Amino acid sequence: MPTVEDEPRAYEIRIHGCPTLREALALQDPLERLLCPDPDHAPPCEIPWSFTLAGDASTALVLGVYTSGTRATQVADRVRMLVGEKRTVDVREGEAGEWEELVEQYRFERGLGSAGNGRGQ
Repeated sequence: MPTVEDEPRAYEIRIHGCPTLREALALQDPLERLLCPDPDHAPPCEIPWSFTLAGDASTALVLGVYTSGTRATQVADRVRMLVGEKRTVDVREGEAGEWEELVEQYRFERGLGSAGNGRGQ
């Protein structure tokens, strides 16, 4: 039986240390290739993912993923290797409701139906 750690959920992988919005956005293409080397693959995606931005003093690129905690940590390690030592990368559980499109993508691609159809999660 899968443990709670193995059950998929939304995680945020935050890449800190981007002094400008342009620099944060420039990381998206290499990260996309890291996550999905073959954009024309047949579904389902191994890990549904999406980007957003956050920041106060500097801009952070936030990579949302829907996967297990173990797999999210592995992806964060790969992201660290890609972005280098100048940027800090952390992983945390995503905010409830913030990454609903990833939940829906996961459920749809695996034939699980919509989260809002009365079947539950």
